[in-house]
Amino acid sequence: MRAYERLLKYAAIRTPSDENSETIPSSSCQFDLAHLLVQELKDLGVSDAQVNEQCYVYAHIPASPGYEDRTKLGFIAHMDTVADFCDHDIVPVVTKNYDGKDFALGTSGRTISVSTFKHLPDLKGRTLITSDGTTILGADDKAGIAEIMTMIQRLNTENIPHGPLSVAFTPDEEIGTGASHFNVEEFGADYAYTLDGDTEGEIQFENFHACKADFIIEGVNVHPGSSKDTMVNASLVAMEINAMLPSGDTPRDTEDYEGFYHLVSMSGEVGHAELHYIIRDHDGATFQVRQQMLRHIEKLINEKWGKGTVTLTITQQYSNMSEIIKGCMHLIENAEKACKNVGVTPLIQPIRGGTDGSWLSFKGLPCPNLGTGGHGYHGPYEHITAEGMDAAAEVALELVKIYADRVGV
Repeated sequence: MRAYERLLKYAAIRTPSDENSETIPSSSCQFDLAHLLVQELKDLGVSDAQVNEQCYVYAHIPASPGYEDRTKLGFIAHMDTVADFCDHDIVPVVTKNYDGKDFALGTSGRTISVSTFKHLPDLKGRTLITSDGTTILGADDKAGIAEIMTMIQRLNTENIPHGPLSVAFTPDEEIGTGASHFNVEEFGADYAYTLDGDTEGEIQFENFHACKADFIIEGVNVHPGSSKDTMVNASLVAMEINAMLPSGDTPRDTEDYEGFYHLVSMSGEVGHAELHYIIRDHDGATFQVRQQMLRHIEKLINEKWGKGTVTLTITQQYSNMSEIIKGCMHLIENAEKACKNVGVTPLIQPIRGGTDGSWLSFKGLPCPNLGTGGHGYHGPYEHITAEGMDAAAEVALELVKIYADRVGV
């Protein structure tokens, strides 16, 4: 079975995580996919496959005879999807011999256009997989799951020698808690790769340092007819705060290693207003400077409008895993080698975001990220190709072969 055929089956099982939930996992529907994957793993001969009460699937593939002393390697993908555009059944659409041009998504009125997705001509002649335009597809990250499962199948059918292997499928990655309850000891690998990237051949080990910043503004609301030197309009103070940030440091205006302040949401009236930001930067020192600027703004506003007018809360989210991966660059060198061995162009580039691998790297499991062949994630324009998935599965399989020649940690 090819990887894309597995994706079609997994995509039909809706698994949106819920950022407002206090349960683990955040949505019970994730168990539907987890139980299916456990059974498929067992059907592939992975006898210890199991899902725990928190919806983490763990499985181990013993080393081939004579390869027990090889590096313990792991592969990880997440089962949940974003909640956006996931409120009804997902209907994958398979288009063979795609012509590389603008592509209408069913009768949704949406089109995947070359002007927006400039890589589309490069997909000409491939088998394109999309939704019908009314939902996400779910390739993020069910494509990664499908590629790992395909890799395992090929290990069996082709009798490929390998060292000890670990596999995990996690919940709640999309809401930032996928690695929070990951049991590194139970997983049992020395190193791992997440398959959760975009284009096949992507190799990512640098991600943002990340935090969120919340400004709570308390105004003074009095009758506007008698408010001279008394009223403090919280909404206007909120506008003043945002104007104090560099206007060009937004996601729209930055790329590659450039960081940003991103205003996620705002609300306000005269007496009370709120600003909610996420802050991102690849450089640790610059990341600290960004936070210092926010604290300085809080200080200036309170000096101007009165103590307690503004309260700033900064919550740390994740760190740049390059700090860990730089101590074991064989992970990147071997991923690059694996790509070249199977005819895929390696694309080493930073992640403008974070992955489970970031958290796991700091929990003692160095874990860079690999591409799955997909594009346009987190919305109805999501798409992937069967050939891109084949290539991603080949890269994973080649990594198994490479680490079968590597003894110990």
